[in-house]
Amino acid sequence: MKTTNQLLKPVTAKIGENGNIEIGGCDLVELAQKYDTPLYVMDEATIRSICADYKKAFSGYQKVNMMFASKALCTMATSALLAQEGFGFDVVSSGEIYTVYKAGVDMNKVLFNGNNKSFEELTLAIDLGVGRISVDNFFELSLLNEIAKSKNKMVDILLRITPGIECHTHEYIQTGHLDSKFGFDLTQIDEAVELILNEYKNLKLHGLHAHIGSQIFETSIYGDEIEILVKEIARLDEKFSLKLDEVNVGGGLGVKYNDEDVPPSTYEIADKIISRLNSCIEKYGIEPPALFIEPGRSIISTAGVTLYTIGSSKQVPKGKTYFAVDGGMADNARPSMYQAKYSCEIVNKPSQELAKTVTIAGRFCESGDILIKDVLLPELEEGDIVCVYNTGAYNYSMASNYNRVQKSAMVLVNNSQSDIIVNRETLDDLISHDVIPGRLKRD
Repeated sequence: MKTTNQLLKPVTAKIGENGNIEIGGCDLVELAQKYDTPLYVMDEATIRSICADYKKAFSGYQKVNMMFASKALCTMATSALLAQEGFGFDVVSSGEIYTVYKAGVDMNKVLFNGNNKSFEELTLAIDLGVGRISVDNFFELSLLNEIAKSKNKMVDILLRITPGIECHTHEYIQTGHLDSKFGFDLTQIDEAVELILNEYKNLKLHGLHAHIGSQIFETSIYGDEIEILVKEIARLDEKFSLKLDEVNVGGGLGVKYNDEDVPPSTYEIADKIISRLNSCIEKYGIEPPALFIEPGRSIISTAGVTLYTIGSSKQVPKGKTYFAVDGGMADNARPSMYQAKYSCEIVNKPSQELAKTVTIAGRFCESGDILIKDVLLPELEEGDIVCVYNTGAYNYSMASNYNRVQKSAMVLVNNSQSDIIVNRETLDDLISHDVIPGRLKRD
């Protein structure tokens, strides 16, 4: 059975009666006219669909906690929506903590992750009642205990470990292999546990946490991760009489950015994780732990599209044809960072004959600002609206003000209704934090 992460387009995408592409019952040309471009468009039905996929896929295990990896997309509206679906949140900064807090999220269902959390961030997490802190290193163990002790509080933690597994993704999004900046090496776990048990009396260890990467297509690697985590839990119990009852396997399930991508379904990874977990529970003789899983990209990516307006064009003699849009690497850094490939359609010409191979270029002052290379599209002209699919994850999260360009707006669509959930930045927003020292001011 296909699940939503295996789709190229939002579940509501279709050609409307007027011949334009619609998402969430909203004509994308009309959205572009109403809200301007570039414009991030999020489809509520698609988000709820993948949430349902995950919950059904993992229903075969009794103790499951779904945690959305907020780094993929963190806004108050999307956080509130995912909380409605019963998800908790994996956060990695004070900004993400504060966003989910202001969105009304149950903070006990929030886990704070990251390899260099600051004193201020850890203090905020404790003050706002974050339910779990995944401790990444010895420095953080000491700092966190110091803060907790000063507040006379007990803080619930996991230890993030590096399982030594290398998945076949871009090297920048591998997080589980040995040469990684994240987590305790397996040889360091005993020392960390001894510190928690004997010195850091304000920390309560509940379990182990690992990530193996992102945009993962191979399911067997989850089973390998489970084996390592459960084996460690059993070993720690034997050595320290320590009854850990939580296992966090991270996320990383891939999505379909183009026709060549064939990611596994949520059911495939759920079957792999649950069956291996059950066999390891029996093999190593431990009590069934609570299972935490942290999907991010696979929850939000397919739900999002980005709309652009075609501007200038250039025909290189005996070479490429370029069409430039009004956005680019500042609203989607992934093609230039990861060589990520995307798919697109022309919103106002979805049924027209595909006539020419062109390259969609961004507007920013970098030769590498190319959104999509060599894509077959209808005849293009100034004012056409381009819809780039599967941009819900990491596009807004990584957005910048490069070239002093304002960040784009974001709308949520559902049942023919569109609502702004992130306002477009203004020129005054751009300079709102700039300060001119008095000695530089003109008389």
